Amino acid sequence: MRAVAHLGTAWMILRFAYPRASDERRRELYGQWSADLLRMLAVDLVVTGTPPAPGVGVLIAANHVSWLDIMAISSVRPTRFIAKSEVRDWPVVGWVCEKAGTLFIRRTQRRDTGRINALVHAAIAAGDCVGLFPEGTTTEGDQLLKFHSSLFEPAVANDAVVYPAALRYEHVDGTLCRAAALAGEITFAQSLGLIARQRRIVARLSFGTPIATTGMHRRDVAQRALAQVASLLGLPSPDTPPQTAPDPPGAPR
Repeated sequence: MRAVAHLGTAWMILRFAYPRASDERRRELYGQWSADLLRMLAVDLVVTGTPPAPGVGVLIAANHVSWLDIMAISSVRPTRFIAKSEVRDWPVVGWVCEKAGTLFIRRTQRRDTGRINALVHAAIAAGDCVGLFPEGTTTEGDQLLKFHSSLFEPAVANDAVVYPAALRYEHVDGTLCRAAALAGEITFAQSLGLIARQRRIVARLSFGTPIATTGMHRRDVAQRALAQVASLLGLPSPDTPPQTAPDPPGAPR
């Protein structure tokens, strides 16, 4: 109930505080709101590595386990995520994500890449941190899927520095907490209920070595990010190259 009420607080902040707040103040509000939600859900965040510095426009590429991923990362470095357009239709949460600056991509339309590139460019130029989940779907945290290299195109097109990040959710004894995962056909409401039933969850967020994308091909960036995330999680990296369709003639590199 406290978490549901906290979503109501998000509505108040986004409706009344955001329109009059500076960009820096918006980031502070978003980061604090995310941290408060984790605390209400008894999620203890443990951070290792060096996160991006405040006010510097970068891109974070992380494995995807749960909707909690967004809160965990944003509590450390407020982040505007690139998300599938379907998230916009989630009850309440979709509206919150949209008003908080989420960049929604229409995955079935390849031409949408140009629009996203422009939005990412503007966000990075404004000092925002942009986040993406290159697996394109969630897992229970016990495996790492191929990284879709096409999702790194906005980073390469904007010469953005990419920070690989790894997320793992555990019980207090260190075993994997599968209840935190938003995998399969589970709904957001069901996921929230499963998480709320846990006495405590430890969320481990690890940052890798930043990747400078200038002059690189998006496939190379995807492979480097994938290798780092796999190493941080202690999981095997998929043996095949990142999944991607062949570039058409004249496509950006």
